[in-house]
Amino acid sequence: MKKLFLLIWVAAGFSMYAQEIPDRRETLKNIVLANDFFMKKYADYSMPTYVGRLRPSNIWTRAVYYEGLMALYTIYPRQEYYDYAYNWGEFHKWGFWGGNTTRNADNQCASQTYIDLYNLSQNPELIKNVRINTNMLLNTPQNNDWTWIDAIQMAMPILAKMGKLTGDTRYYDKMWEMYVHTRNIEGDKGLFNPKDGLWWRDKDFDPPYKEPNGEDCYWSRGNGWVYAALVRILTEIPANEQHRTDYTADFQAMTKAIINCQREDGFWNPSLHDPNNFGSKETTGTSLFVYGLAWGINNGILNAKTCLPVVIKAWNALCKESLHENGFLGFIQGTGKEPKDGQPVTYDKVPDFEDYGLGCFLLAGTEVYKLK
Repeated sequence: MKKLFLLIWVAAGFSMYAQEIPDRRETLKNIVLANDFFMKKYADYSMPTYVGRLRPSNIWTRAVYYEGLMALYTIYPRQEYYDYAYNWGEFHKWGFWGGNTTRNADNQCASQTYIDLYNLSQNPELIKNVRINTNMLLNTPQNNDWTWIDAIQMAMPILAKMGKLTGDTRYYDKMWEMYVHTRNIEGDKGLFNPKDGLWWRDKDFDPPYKEPNGEDCYWSRGNGWVYAALVRILTEIPANEQHRTDYTADFQAMTKAIINCQREDGFWNPSLHDPNNFGSKETTGTSLFVYGLAWGINNGILNAKTCLPVVIKAWNALCKESLHENGFLGFIQGTGKEPKDGQPVTYDKVPDFEDYGLGCFLLAGTEVYKLK
């Protein structure tokens, strides 16, 4: 009788655990809704953006969107998604704002999608300029290009992808040298604070800079960029890559810090350690944290028992509080570098750029979709 009771109790426990995971059909419905809204509004992929001045549509904001679109394509391969990405790259001649030898990580970000499309098409033309750009990095001694932590997400996965694509470990070596400069050297002894497991956005926020409550300034989206970058490079590099354990250790340290900063409503604030300084729900940082947490669970790097409730709470909040019925995403902080930028962050406000926030949301949704 005791054994029967135990079996029933265990089965019920597994059932309750499984029921907490967001329904896959509902998750797919939500991310498709958000993407359809954007693709209809911005049907002309070639149209430049105008926020203060004209910028081409292959800048970092749009490139991050296409990262999300390519992730969505892996779980829901609709031809229109592929065409929208391919035609965008082709329009820009598979090149970059700033030219093929740009060292600016923001300008390089489009390479991530160019490589993903190459892997599907095997057309070498798609990565001809990527090779020029990354070979320039390999053959020059500078390692201090990533002076702000957003750059880690914009450019670091490119080197990981090229290393995997070519089998040339120099890409991995260069990636580590540039990462470790930003982590340990940039600014005042590096932009990563191992004590808190979080990153200062750039040297302007190194101590003695403090938030109004006396805490260090850890910007949500900036930390989200690093967290997402670690996901994207760990996805690419081999198990025996010499610094994989270092990247994994940083990912796990960040995970602990991120979980401790989650709000009661499931979101994260723009300022992770000061909820009263421009404290509000915020979609982009929240989405990037969901992306990393869900990926870590899916790949056995993070403990599901600890992390799954955090993911569920955050994803449900995004879908219920950020996602409008027509697919528009609210609570997106506009471009900037700290909590005060792009304010106010509200449900109805259209941010200065609508693309990168959706990219973050799609990355999160595709990993939530894979949860079992």
